[in-house]
Amino acid sequence: MMMLQDGSTQLLCLTASSGVPLFTRGAAKQLPFSVIGSLNGVHMFGGGQGVVLSCCETEGGGKVVWRVFQDSVMLIAVSGGGQSGAGSSKEEEVRLQRLLENVWNCMVLVLGQDELANMRNVERLKRDLRSCFSLIDQLLEERQEGILGNLTHCADSLLPPSPALLQEAVDGFAQAADSEFGCLIVHGRITAATEKWWRLAPQEVVLLSALIRSLSASGSASCDYPVFLPHGSPTVAHRLLRFQLLPGADVCVLCGPTPTLHRAESGLVCRFWSPLVETLRDCLAVGERCLPASVSLRPDVLALLLINRETRRSVSCVRTPTNHLHSDPPLPSKARCWELLKLFYIFSTTRYFSQEETLCVSPEERAQRSNTEDFVLGFSHQPLQCYLVTEECKSYGLQTAQHQLFLLIPSSVPTFALRTVATQTLSDIVAATRF
Repeated sequence: MMMLQDGSTQLLCLTASSGVPLFTRGAAKQLPFSVIGSLNGVHMFGGGQGVVLSCCETEGGGKVVWRVFQDSVMLIAVSGGGQSGAGSSKEEEVRLQRLLENVWNCMVLVLGQDELANMRNVERLKRDLRSCFSLIDQLLEERQEGILGNLTHCADSLLPPSPALLQEAVDGFAQAADSEFGCLIVHGRITAATEKWWRLAPQEVVLLSALIRSLSASGSASCDYPVFLPHGSPTVAHRLLRFQLLPGADVCVLCGPTPTLHRAESGLVCRFWSPLVETLRDCLAVGERCLPASVSLRPDVLALLLINRETRRSVSCVRTPTNHLHSDPPLPSKARCWELLKLFYIFSTTRYFSQEETLCVSPEERAQRSNTEDFVLGFSHQPLQCYLVTEECKSYGLQTAQHQLFLLIPSSVPTFALRTVATQTLSDIVAATRF
């Protein structure tokens, strides 16, 4: 089979019943129509024989993953070979399966489930699906540094220096806008949100954050956008009101027919947020570190991902020293650190750590989609720590009742010291932020 270039991913969307192509996204060189037809045909043949074809691997090391949603839409993800990292075949399968879940829910978020499950006019649906492309392209972007929620289904967060002030402003702004759902997004990450916002399904929180980033990138100062909640309200639309407070800082609410966009923009934004301009600037200054200055990280921490298992929130950052090219061996680049952090997260959660189920699926479907390695089922206990040593760096994972922490550490650090680095890092962050 003709494959894509190394490391690229292409997404195919077809009707499940007839295999009519709806759209293709990703990869500069698209697969020819004959290959797309073959991918659809082999899945249909398996279904006719009572076999569900979900994944296969090609001779060149590429992956093909299929998934049918609502007996209406088939999504196929095709990746090229050349993926690097320990256990890369398993990691790539997990990544592609999660991609298909996200893309389907992205389509529901924008168009609603009825529009997708009951196709009345295929040509009209093709046109309507164009409104999803910017969000789907964001999900396909492999090197989107600092945004891991598409993989972890935890909300990417930024911990501000003055959380109480921002929380009070978000709660008051949402209440004044006749809403219980509001959040503040800084640098594409949630900084403060109402209690009801956190009660949304974790995947809904992640996809709403992605949508807000996409709307912010359009350059508009405000917008009134209809959205469906894939789990909470897949057939009835809500209004998403978004306002840019400062470049890089946006506030939004989910609401009903009121208030109008003009009333919220002219009467509420200035009232609640003008007094907090300097607080917002301090928050923006935190930047990609996502942690306030009160958190002092050890110099031997290259990158970290910290997940709060109870709230389904996460913070992540990469700290590549300026002399990384002169170390022996050379430390990985910033982009490579993000890639290694993702790979180690999948490596740990598919082999050792528990991965909380964040989707509303049946037990049968959950068992079918399980990404856990078979040998884990033989463990008499739940592993709490794991580590991985490679030529590029050392990685360490730590799990507690409330947190999961994943670290990248230079190879020069002795292996016996990794546990101390991890436990101290977790303690320092929690003590300073109560995350």
